[in-house]
Amino acid sequence: MTAQQDTSKRAVVLLSGGLDSATVAAWLKRDGFLVHGLTIDYGQRHAAELRAASLVAEAVGVDEHLVMRLDLRAIGGSALTDASIAVPKSDDPLADVAADIPVTYVPARNTLFLSLALGLAESRGAHTLGIGVNALDYSGYPDCRPEFITAFGHLANLATRDGVEGRPFELFTPLQDMTKVEILAKAYALDVPVAQTLSCYDPAASGAACGLCDACRLRQRAENEYESAL
Repeated sequence: MTAQQDTSKRAVVLLSGGLDSATVAAWLKRDGFLVHGLTIDYGQRHAAELRAASLVAEAVGVDEHLVMRLDLRAIGGSALTDASIAVPKSDDPLADVAADIPVTYVPARNTLFLSLALGLAESRGAHTLGIGVNALDYSGYPDCRPEFITAFGHLANLATRDGVEGRPFELFTPLQDMTKVEILAKAYALDVPVAQTLSCYDPAASGAACGLCDACRLRQRAENEYESAL
């Protein structure tokens, strides 16, 4: 059950349309926050992610959903923004995910996105930034590590008027040390519309997941573990 909303508690959540960010948004709503969802249209190779973010925002009940355009195709260097770079896939939908940094890494993406979220938060009087980073079941991205989150928290309070005037920001990263199956269980407990979320790096135009990329394999293994535990 969602707690009674306290409008003095405001948060900005980076809402991608995936399972993790949807869970973070639902978590903050449950805790009584007024939630501003920020989705970045960064030139990713599929629009299905943006559609999923819109569905999740409505289902979770965020109080504002802002979609901001930031075309990272000009920077390139990632399979998610350059269609000429293939998204790595495995023939085995349950194969392990390599620990090295894959070509689906978007250069400095979380630094850029959190900076935009910080600007929105300061303008809205929000002092909590929610992001669905995870350091256990993930694809080796450097900007998902606890060290990065800690460093950005310091930056946020050095770089803003609110920070230097004694109204500090904090990063809400409750999924940081959870396994994917634990995140999935939490999502169901928070009534997240799991079926409407999209974790795939290379979905069909219809939004159907490919089932073989790193993100799909992590999610499929979690779903199998969750169902076997029921």
